[in-house]
Amino acid sequence: MLNEKDQAPDFELLDDEGRPTKLSDFQGKQVVLYFFPKAMTGG
Repeated sequence: MLNEKDQAPDFELLDDEGRPTKLSDFQGKQVVLYFFPKAMTGG
């Protein structure tokens, strides 16, 4: 589990146009990561 201000591990996901994007692509920039519960689940 990460705590506030911990460095996140590098990971890769597809952007809204289907292109792979890595967290490291934003190195040197401020990034906000937002995680939300899966649809139709409690939380």
